[in-house]
Amino acid sequence: MFFHVQRLINEIVADEPDPGAANALQEGLGGQFGEMRTMMQYLFQSFNFRGPDAKPYRDLLQGIGTEEISHVELIGTTISRLLDGSPRYQGSPTDPVDTPGAGGAIPLELAKSAGNIHHFLVAAQGAMPVDAAGNPWNGSWVYNSGNLVLDLIYNLMLESTGRLQKCRIYEMTDNATARSTIAYLIVRDQAHENAYARALESLGVNWRTALPIPKTNAEQFPEVARLLDLGLQSKQYTFDLTAQSEAGKIFQGPSPSNDGTNLMATEQAPEGVPSVIAPERFEEFSPGLDADLLELIQATAEMEMEPVSSSFGPLT
Repeated sequence: MFFHVQRLINEIVADEPDPGAANALQEGLGGQFGEMRTMMQYLFQSFNFRGPDAKPYRDLLQGIGTEEISHVELIGTTISRLLDGSPRYQGSPTDPVDTPGAGGAIPLELAKSAGNIHHFLVAAQGAMPVDAAGNPWNGSWVYNSGNLVLDLIYNLMLESTGRLQKCRIYEMTDNATARSTIAYLIVRDQAHENAYARALESLGVNWRTALPIPKTNAEQFPEVARLLDLGLQSKQYTFDLTAQSEAGKIFQGPSPSNDGTNLMATEQAPEGVPSVIAPERFEEFSPGLDADLLELIQATAEMEMEPVSSSFGPLT
């Protein structure tokens, strides 16, 4: 079973809307090496896992796969924030069809030059399960051979390529909203590289001299450097409310990244940050202008999830 805690795994820093950055991030969400693929690949590998003696490897796959669900949530929310709003639009929020050019730009003028106009036409300024070119996410990308070594090699390749692409996306934008999420995912991708490298080492495959891939000199990115100083590249969470995960039998010892840190798998989950629902977009007629519907939405947004601690104890 999976439980949803209504907190984001990392803070999204506020900045101006940037549809171009949003579209670049779509590659990190719905591209061949994006978060949707890592989520599906690791979870399917864990669902199909065979061999009870190898349970620590299954637990490692499941823990990382569960974290990837939160990465899909984080990057999808970031894309939505980057699309949320219309710079220089000064019209009335209660009159989405105000006179074009009256006191500012028309509501969705920036959509015409956006990287993906479907963000505005189809998704109401929200993320979509597509890559940066608009191609739909493809389930055939999911690799699950049933052979543990092959699966781990593919997973290491997947994390390394995803990290490479995110480093490129970082260099494409100076938007603080985009960079706050990209930097976090760069560091967590390195943590997952370390996890799969250590798992392979335990099976006789030595990746220590190759990692991290790419060798980015990551401290040149200030947002990344801050997270590296916290040792986030050397932590792996279990997301296991019953304390039965054996992933720590693998994720331990000196980091394969050779950065002087030790791997640690003692934390159940990161603390996270509050998850805030974005305001309505009247110019998108989304989620709707009906007063009764708006009242229902607001009432729902104010409801609190029953604490997980009532059944399983507080998260640590």
